[in-house]
Amino acid sequence: MTRTLGLDLGDTTIGVAVSDGLGLTAQGVTTLPRKGGKGDLDALAELCREHEVTRVVLGLPRNMNGTEGPRAEKSRRFGAQLREGLNLPVFLWDERLSSAEAERVLISADVSRKRRAAVIDKLAAQLLLQSYLDAGSPEIDPA
Repeated sequence: MTRTLGLDLGDTTIGVAVSDGLGLTAQGVTTLPRKGGKGDLDALAELCREHEVTRVVLGLPRNMNGTEGPRAEKSRRFGAQLREGLNLPVFLWDERLSSAEAERVLISADVSRKRRAAVIDKLAAQLLLQSYLDAGSPEIDPA
C-alpha cells in the first residue's frame, strides 16, 4: 500500500491532500498556514507519519506556454527541502489551472466567497494529486 501526499504550495498556505492506500483516489486533508522553513517541514512530517505517506507530489506552477517562472523556482527549492527534510521521494507535477479548476468547482457548488478562500488550496491539492494518480503515478521530474 502506497500513500502519496499532494501539496499545493502558496505564499501563505499549503494545500494538502492524500491518496488512498491503493493510489486510486485523492482526498483533501487540510490547508496549513505557512510557518517557513523548519515549521513547514515539521507540520508536513507529522502529516506524513499520520497518513503513512511513502512519497510526495508537489505542484509545479508552469506558465500557460509550458515555461517556468519564479513561482516554479520556489516550488523546486521547496521540493528539494522536502526531499531532504522528509527523507521521501518528491515529484513535481504540472499544476497549471488546478487553482482555477478548484475555484470553478466551488463556485458551481455555490460555496460562499469566504468559505472558498478557506478550502481552495486543499481542493487544488486534491485535484493535482488526482491528476497525478490518474496518470499512473509516474516517477518523473524529481524535485
